[in-house]
Amino acid sequence: MPVVDFWFEFASPYSYVAAMRIETTAAAKDVTIRWRPFLLGPIFAAQGWNSSPFNLYPARGKHMWRDMARICSTLDLPFRRPSDFPQNSLIAARLALIGSAEGWIVPFAKAVYATEFGEGRDISRPDSLHAILNGLGLDANSLMTRARTDEAVKSRLRASTEEAQSIGIFGSPSFVTEDNEVFWGNDRLEAALDWASGAARRPG
Repeated sequence: MPVVDFWFEFASPYSYVAAMRIETTAAAKDVTIRWRPFLLGPIFAAQGWNSSPFNLYPARGKHMWRDMARICSTLDLPFRRPSDFPQNSLIAARLALIGSAEGWIVPFAKAVYATEFGEGRDISRPDSLHAILNGLGLDANSLMTRARTDEAVKSRLRASTEEAQSIGIFGSPSFVTEDNEVFWGNDRLEAALDWASGAARRPG
């Protein structure tokens, strides 16, 4: 089966929508998804931004929140705008990398997004992450310690973010096919899957 890398940043609203539908959508097209957490902060900083473009450009931000409400209503996804945006996703991303190695990244990532954009809670708070990990039957205390202190985990996240930047990723969600085509945005998920499976017509 072809593989598509799903590059996601936990602070990204549209990545919430993508995360909640990508597995089912990909399975219907016989495509395997590889979940790839990274941080947008360093990538934004390289573009001269010190915050999300949805904050830097208020009209764009206002439209995004309304668009999110419409999309989630259509997909029957719970949606609640977090009081703080963007949220600090550093520890959550490190935990996701641990989960990638140990086989629980998908339920963890979905639970983080549901907490943040489904319930409007702060994923940078240790109690929020503890609740998510405990809810998955994981050892929250041990994993939180590793996420804060394990130098190998920290290095992996830095390397992941640098890889995303080298590929040309500038936003989340992004989908990268095995032939290095980059598709950006929740609304480009189907196009990425079609390209990966060979169903899309290549430009001449």
